[in-house]
Amino acid sequence: MKEWNVAVIGLGFIGLPLSLSYAMKGANVIGLDINETLITEINSGHSHHLEYYEGKSLQDILQEQLKAERFRATSSYEEMAEQVDNYIITVGVDVKNGDPQLANLQSAMEQLSKVLKKGDTVLLRSTVVPGTTEELVKPILEQNGLTAGEDFYLGYSSERIAEGRAFEEFRTMPLAAGGMNPESLQKVKELLQVVTEVAIHETEIKVVETAKIIENVQRDVNIAMVQEFARFAERTGMDTYELMKTANTHTRVNLLTPGPGVGGYCLPNALYYLLPKAAEHGLDLPLLRKAREINDGIPLHVVEEVINSLQEKGKLVKEAKVAVLGLAMKDFSNDDRISPPHDIVNLFLEKGLKVAAYDPAVPNSYSYKVNSLKEAIQDADALVYLTVQEEFVELNWDEIISKMKEDAVVYDAKNRVPLRIRDKATLIRM
Repeated sequence: MKEWNVAVIGLGFIGLPLSLSYAMKGANVIGLDINETLITEINSGHSHHLEYYEGKSLQDILQEQLKAERFRATSSYEEMAEQVDNYIITVGVDVKNGDPQLANLQSAMEQLSKVLKKGDTVLLRSTVVPGTTEELVKPILEQNGLTAGEDFYLGYSSERIAEGRAFEEFRTMPLAAGGMNPESLQKVKELLQVVTEVAIHETEIKVVETAKIIENVQRDVNIAMVQEFARFAERTGMDTYELMKTANTHTRVNLLTPGPGVGGYCLPNALYYLLPKAAEHGLDLPLLRKAREINDGIPLHVVEEVINSLQEKGKLVKEAKVAVLGLAMKDFSNDDRISPPHDIVNLFLEKGLKVAAYDPAVPNSYSYKVNSLKEAIQDADALVYLTVQEEFVELNWDEIISKMKEDAVVYDAKNRVPLRIRDKATLIRM
């Protein structure tokens, strides 16, 4: 059986569970990241990731693989290159003011080019602007005199995992892959198949890059459509969630669930990875732009609904306190990157309200984040339930309402607050 020596460059929400997935399959894995604090935490067996596999947490798995010496983390490209011949790139491409920021990926490839050896395989798995592998990554890696497809192998295969199901979906999610040439494609397929147990669709690199974006954009559009249905349901007195549930009884309908906005690293950024290439070819993509505009507007809708309800009760907005439950970008997550709850909090603050936000899973600190549910809800005029965490699943709503001020407003963006609290507070459901 072949011994696999693998490096994963980028140890974030994708890179760390991917590294451990290879280690659990018996590969010798080195994870690389430029964040020295993160490297120290990982090598000490600590992680905030809320991933589980076969009854074990990611932290448990990390500690096992460190002890077995099948995984360790480093910030040194030289140290990494001495021990591996396969590189998987998971460096993220941020979006700033609608523009993809390729600097981190470019820097990582420049560092890799200095240590790349003849016979190595490089597999890019980051979500990128279509054409990035061939137009950016390939020329940089060839700066050391090696030629892609001849001296080293280069390919692309997007990750498709959902946070919280990473270990399972790295094994079971069908993949698409492309290579610079047939030899490169064969090499990246073999590398993927160390972990992947299902079919790998073979096609051109740029097709896989673009398909990844489409996969995310279609969900963005679906959610935008559902948000408009939700506004219609609110105005006409229907239960939004019952409406979606009923429509989804049709076997060819798959409406997603409305919420306080679209967050995370993937969906909000997806359109902006597509726009640069669309602009090159004179395309505007108005439908996709409109969907993004609708989803960007949801946090303001939530804030206005709460403020209008407070005003109807005669409360002074400038003196009101809002308790916010959940800061993560999705339920049962500790990832609060590009998270709508932060947008909602900032809008409340801009309008002069006081905010006490509580999320036991998010490790990051903020001026408006408090350390307990009790601290958040005490004397609050309004409560906004935005993200589900384990601590929020079985809440005593009678006790919560009793600790809030009289004539309290509860905004339920998750369809989890019992209707009976309407006897004690104003309940608004999305």
